[in-house]
Order: sequence, then C-alpha cells, then structure tokens
Amino acid sequence: MTFRDLNIIDPILKSIAIAGYKEPTPIQTDAIPVLLSKKDILGSAQTGTGKTAAFAIPILQNLYIERPDSNHRHIRALILTPTRELASQIYENFTLYAKFVNQRSTVIYGGVSQKKQEEALAKGVDVLIATPGRLLDLMHQGFISLQHVSYLVLDEADRMLDMGFIKDVNKIIEYVPKARQTMLFSATMPKEIETLSKTILNDPVRVSIVPVNQTIDVIEQSIYHVNKGNKTKLLVDLITSYKMKSVLVFMRTKHTANKLVTELTKANVSAEPIHGNKSQSARERALLNFKKGKTQVLVATDIAARGIDIEALSFVVNYDLPETPETYIHRIGRTGRAGLDGKAISLCDPKELSLLKDIEKHIKMTINEVVHVYPVSKDMSNNAGQPKAKTSKPNPQPKTKAFNPLKPNYDSKPKTKMKKEQSEQKPEKKDMNGLKNLAPKSKFGPTKPVNNYMKVQQPKRNQNNKNRRAVK
Repeated sequence: MTFRDLNIIDPILKSIAIAGYKEPTPIQTDAIPVLLSKKDILGSAQTGTGKTAAFAIPILQNLYIERPDSNHRHIRALILTPTRELASQIYENFTLYAKFVNQRSTVIYGGVSQKKQEEALAKGVDVLIATPGRLLDLMHQGFISLQHVSYLVLDEADRMLDMGFIKDVNKIIEYVPKARQTMLFSATMPKEIETLSKTILNDPVRVSIVPVNQTIDVIEQSIYHVNKGNKTKLLVDLITSYKMKSVLVFMRTKHTANKLVTELTKANVSAEPIHGNKSQSARERALLNFKKGKTQVLVATDIAARGIDIEALSFVVNYDLPETPETYIHRIGRTGRAGLDGKAISLCDPKELSLLKDIEKHIKMTINEVVHVYPVSKDMSNNAGQPKAKTSKPNPQPKTKAFNPLKPNYDSKPKTKMKKEQSEQKPEKKDMNGLKNLAPKSKFGPTKPVNNYMKVQQPKRNQNNKNRRAVK
C-alpha cells in the first residue's frame, strides 16, 4: 500500500516524498483513514512506528480542506506532549508535512523565556504543540484561547500519567469545545489510560499494531550481571570492544547521570548529560552534538526517553534498570527504528534482580546473559534482593557482682542516703582574724593585709575638704 492509496491530497504527498517516506507504516495504514473520517481514536503502538505522522497528516489535510473564511488564524488543533524534546520533534514533523498546505504551527514549553512564544502566538497559529504546564501558564495570562479547537491529540498519554500531568490535562480539556475530534496515542495502555479514554473519547476506534507487552523483535537484548561499583568500568570496556560510535545510556537519577559523564570523560570517552535540570538550550545542544557525532555517549534520564528521536541508533544501555517494565520498552525503543537492527544492553546489580524478573515477565522472554570480566559471585546474586535471615541469639543473662563483705554495697538504696549525708556536711569556718581576710585577692600574688580599712576606703575628696576648712 502507498500513501496515495490512503486518499492523501497531493500537497501533502509532495511533502512526504521530500521527507523520504516511501510507504506507510502499519499504524499509519490503520489510523489515517479513521482520522480522515473524523472519528475519535485510541491508538497503542510501539515507539518508533510512525505515530506522529499517523495523526499529523490527517489533521493537516482536514485543516486544509476546511479553510476558514477569516484571514485571522485561530488555534484549531492542539497537541499535548509530556516533554520538551517530544514537543520539538512533533513541531518539526508538522512543519515538514505542512510545507505546501499553508498551515502555521508553533511549539511552547517551559524552561525558556516565553517572549518568543508570545510573539509567535500573536501572529496567529493553526496548530499548537505544547506541554501542559506552559500551556496553562499562557492561558491564565490571556495569551491563548482554545475556543476554536476542533482537533485534540494526547500523545504519549501513559508518560503524562507517570509524570503527574493528568490533572493539568483535565484542566485543559475543560477549555476545549466538546464538539471536537480527539486522538489518544500511547506506547502502553495501562488501566488508568483506558479509564481516561472513556471520559474524553466519543465512541473511539481502537488501533493496536503490536501487543503492548512485546518488545521490538529486531532489537538484540542482553544482560550483564555486575556489581554497581564495576558498572562504569564494564561500560567503558563495552564501548571499546563494540567500537560504539553513538550510544544512549539511561540512568535513574540526574545526579548519577552527571557523575557518569564525569567518569566517562576521565576515561577519554566524550559524553554529555541530558535531563530535567539542564536548560533547554543545553539539552538541545547536547542532543544536536550527539546526532552530528560530536558526542560519543549521551547520558539521559527517563524524562527524555520519549523525546529522543535519533535515526540509526545502534546501542542503548540501561546503566540502571528501570523501576517499571513499561519504561524498559520505552528505553530500548530508541534503537531498532524503521526496521533497522539495534542492541539493548542492560547492566544488572544483584540488588536489581527483582526488577529484571519483572521485565522478563512483562516481555515474556528470558534476556540473554553475557559472561564478562567483572562477574558477580553466585552467592551474592542468589541472595540479592532477599531479606537476611534472622539468627536467633541466646538471651544474655544479667551480670551479677560477687558479694564482698568488706565493701559496702553501692548498688543498694542506702547509696543515695549516703550521698545526701555527705552533701549535708558543711566545711568548718576558718577563724577570721579581724579584717585581715578582707584583703582582695590578686592574680599577681598575695597582697598586704589592710590595717586601717575605714581610712583606706575614705575618698580623698573628703580629706581635701577638711584641709580647706582648717585653712579657712
């Protein structure tokens, strides 16, 4: 089947040809006819299967055919995404497909100044791609109105659920007219997403290309059991032995991502981090350097897993195993795209064995184990993740002191009485010989006794007064 068989108009076919698309993917073949007929859709497909084109092409075609009478542009299509990288990627695709249909699109997200975004919105926009947080901010400031929206897309809905954006999404949907076409796409389909779909979709058509519990068949998966302290050494050896020109490494936290970049740089491996704490310009620069081959290793957290779209990426490394099996699928889905071969390598610490079992249960297969020079002992691997058995210790017997009749029993109650009696005894008063003991003490040594205390204490002024009276 070709794109022309899907009843796509010539201006968009021309753009598709320039982009190098030869034939539609399965998700495009099933979704485009449904969306061209303006029906709601609930789509689940693996990452890298062409979901963006599956909803972007029919939206642009319907907007082109409808052509509003007024020259002023209103937001008629809204696409919500969880991350900045994914929003930028979708914006690039819309710009490419709309080259000959005169449909203007723009993208807004947080982490950057909103001034340029305000200017783009003021010129008029047909298609708006946005992250939920920045969209709500600009709506509250009065820069955006959604009263003309006819097409609503929730892309990577499961990721928005994981990142806590569902409340913001529900707030945004309240401002969108109910008379609309809604599209919900997700890499996985947990129960929460199915519940959400029942509230926002109207009699949707369900499109599922591959069962959500299966991983891409073309990806070669392997597991390396290694202690946490040897993971970096093993990673450097793998990069060298496989001659990896570009490898995407996933970490669990931002701190460990920065730390790994520092360690790889010391090992003469060019690496850059990409995570939520980095500014948008720094993230774009790191991603661009990686795509151009200037950076050998890109170290990312899961927040960037869905937004990274790199062609012909051969290696993905799970430095830390993800906490959910679905995230594992998203990670390794960065490689093996468009039918190309790919390798997914996972480094498993003994404490992560339970996570590995959950992943293998989810994908319904056992990942191939590879032997290497940093093995983990069987005792550590078998006992990892299991609570330590409590060893019963004999109850310690209270220590008793031997009785000595010559010594008083200080542990008995009379001990306190003796202390009281001792405290009540006061030292005897010394015999004070006149006023001699009133002499002030000095740190420089003993002072002479005071013989005539009253005369010494008299001020000189009184003596002077007596002398003056005598003279008079």
